[in-house]
Amino acid sequence: MSRIGKHPVPVPQGVQVQLAGQTLTAKGPKGELKLTVVDDLSVELADGKITVKPRQATRRARAMWGMQRTLVSNLVNGVKDGYTRELEINGVGLRAAMQGKNLQLNMGFSHEVIYPIPAGIEIKVEKPTSIKISGADKHLVGQVAAEIRAVKPPEPYKGKGIKYSDETILRKEGKKK
Repeated sequence: MSRIGKHPVPVPQGVQVQLAGQTLTAKGPKGELKLTVVDDLSVELADGKITVKPRQATRRARAMWGMQRTLVSNLVNGVKDGYTRELEINGVGLRAAMQGKNLQLNMGFSHEVIYPIPAGIEIKVEKPTSIKISGADKHLVGQVAAEIRAVKPPEPYKGKGIKYSDETILRKEGKKK
């Protein structure tokens, strides 16, 4: 049995939630997001709380219960506060800059990498070695951060590349003489 799924999701002040069939729509200060809940689960909106329950006691319903409740929670928290991911660039000559609506990355390649910013995502480059990605959709923020990091992941010998700000890189010892 799911323990996460049993807890109702509270709807905070300033967030409007509408339920139409299996589609949940949340509007808040950070934007509007939609989520379609799987058919094995029922969603109820009452007393400022969203409750997710399985329709039958099937294996798939139990498997989806906790995940769908977490997705609903991410939806509500995203339109209220939003999500942020920070990236750091390490290495001599490696830097980032905004170029209109694109992110320009100089990663030591023979060319500059231009990353188009998707809708609903805001990217700030405070320093040439620091990138801040924010948005309402937790999945999209994480996906954009992963795609930018994948341009040049950190290498284990000197740690050069793009890494998450809270990531620790396992370092290897170099050649021995």
